[in-house]
Amino acid sequence: QVQLVESGGGLVQAGGSLRLSCAASGSIFNLNSMGWYRQAPGKQREPVAIIISGGSTNYADSVKGRFTISRDNAKNTVYLQMANLKPEDTAVYYCNAEIQIQTWAGLDTYWGQGTQVTVSS
Repeated sequence: QVQLVESGGGLVQAGGSLRLSCAASGSIFNLNSMGWYRQAPGKQREPVAIIISGGSTNYADSVKGRFTISRDNAKNTVYLQMANLKPEDTAVYYCNAEIQIQTWAGLDTYWGQGTQVTVSS
């Protein structure tokens, strides 16, 4: 069984910074892409940033230049460093990972439980 556990959310003033972490644990043969999504009240969940196993990254236009995604493959952990936060960044942030649990298995998508980020104006 695979688990993704997030941490690092909280309340911050506009212009401030936060760092989110997500650690994957359990039966993991291959950890492919890892990423962050967010869902604001009344809105659909949207991708924020993704990083694949080779280190390539992709960001939503709304966070480019402010957010940085990174990963520690030895720890099966992905990070999201968020700077210059804006009130519109307020949302529940979810960790996402594509994981192969055994050599014979395909890639499955797993989600964390979510962590709240609130940016006050």
